[in-house]
Amino acid sequence: MNETTKSKQYWGSIEKTAVLGNGIDIGCGPDPVTPIARRFDLEHGDANVISQHVKAQFDFVYSSHCLEHMHDARLTILDWWKLVRPGGYLFVAVPDEDLYEQGVFPSRFNFDHKATFTLSKAKSWSPVSCNVLELAQSLPGGQIISLQLQDRGYNRSLMAAEGKLPNLFSKITAKIYGCLNKFLPESSLVGFRQLLAAYYPVDQTREPHNAQAQIQMIVKKAE
Repeated sequence: MNETTKSKQYWGSIEKTAVLGNGIDIGCGPDPVTPIARRFDLEHGDANVISQHVKAQFDFVYSSHCLEHMHDARLTILDWWKLVRPGGYLFVAVPDEDLYEQGVFPSRFNFDHKATFTLSKAKSWSPVSCNVLELAQSLPGGQIISLQLQDRGYNRSLMAAEGKLPNLFSKITAKIYGCLNKFLPESSLVGFRQLLAAYYPVDQTREPHNAQAQIQMIVKKAE
C-alpha cells in the first residue's frame, strides 16, 4: 500500500486541515495527497533544490517518504520551506530509524536512503541520523502543529535483535526465507518468520503487515 493512502485512513482534523487549498506533493509517485495537488517527482526536477524549479508558494507543501532520499535533509527541508506561503503548512512523513532500519545503515529495505530519522532522542546508533524535532525547530517562523511517532499495526516482537547471530548466518537465513517466500504463501511462513524474527529483519510496512513505521511532522508558517 502507498504510504500516503495508508496514513490518510487515520487522519483527523489536524491532518485534513493541513492539506486544504492549493498544495504541492513532493515525491508523490502515483499516490498524490489530494487530487488537485501539484505533483513534483523525478521527471519535474531535483527535489533537493526544489525552489530552483518551482517559483511559487502554496497553502501546503506535502511529502511522504521522500526526505530520506535527499542528499542533505537539513538543507533540503529549508528549501522546501521556501515554498510554504505565510499561514501555510509543511507536512512531512519519514521512516522512523528504529522501526524501519532496525539498527542497521545502509538500510536493508531501501538502499537509496541517505538519512535515518528519530523523533527526538538524544543519541542515535545511526551515523546519518536526523532529529525531526530539530528539523522542525530549524524552520524560520515555524509553529509545530504535529510531531508524532506513528506505529499503527507494528509488531515489535518481529523486530531484528542485532548481534545475536554472526552476520554470515543472518544472511543465510535471509536467503532461505527469501527462497521459501517465492514458493510458499505468506501465511505458511508465519512460524518460520517468528522463529527468525530476532535475527532476520521484517519490513512491516509492506504486505501482509502494512504497518506504519514513520514520524509525522506538520509545521505552520507564521503569517
